[in-house]
Amino acid sequence: MSEMCINSLLFEMYCYAVFGYNKYKEMSSVCEWFKACLSNIKGMNRMNLTLKQYRAVDLSILLFVLAAAEALISVAAGKWFPGELYVLSPTVAVTAIVMMRWGAYAALHAFGGGLAYCIASGASPKQFAVYCLGNCFALAALPLLLKLKKERVRSGALLTALYTAAVFCAVQIGRWLIGLCFGGTAGDIVSLFAADSLSLVFALVTVQIARRTDGLFEDQIAYLIRTQAERRKADLPDGGDTEYGNI
Repeated sequence: MSEMCINSLLFEMYCYAVFGYNKYKEMSSVCEWFKACLSNIKGMNRMNLTLKQYRAVDLSILLFVLAAAEALISVAAGKWFPGELYVLSPTVAVTAIVMMRWGAYAALHAFGGGLAYCIASGASPKQFAVYCLGNCFALAALPLLLKLKKERVRSGALLTALYTAAVFCAVQIGRWLIGLCFGGTAGDIVSLFAADSLSLVFALVTVQIARRTDGLFEDQIAYLIRTQAERRKADLPDGGDTEYGNI
């Protein structure tokens, strides 16, 4: 399967999982636009950008796609499935991918995903705190990622699943802890894990798909070094490639 096809699957999964086939077809033009954004992330290393600019653009695109998808899913769920206990959120999946790519910068996406969900669903101030601040506990999985080594995690399906599950658990515990500050109970953690279990399944599948795409689920500095070395080895011209500085 080509890299573009795999990238396209990432957003198609959002649409199919939440809206079903008929609704997906109705909004196909929107989905195509988002898929184009995801595919363009892969090609940014050929633009005339510095490393900081490349990182800023990369983070911005992923944040925008996440916020739009989170808001879209939240509105759709409230309209078509208002009584459902289970929720589907792409925040854990995207946060796990961004953390692999850029480390602690994933806090922006953890917070942004929660913010988009709360705005779209008309959340209370307590819910804003629980989802925005609680999501940032995803960074608790970063030491595990660094200890296991990013390349080992990227290369192994089981380690990828373990890391993704760790991000999910950290988010749920973070939401629970913030909830306790606002009068929550110890038993709330069970309902948090149960209600978001569909998001865990979605994250596990999505990150595994991302892992199979060259450069998508990979530390970006290591990726840039690797691809530049491959081009030099193949004796290809560097014309048009970015000068990322001392990486």
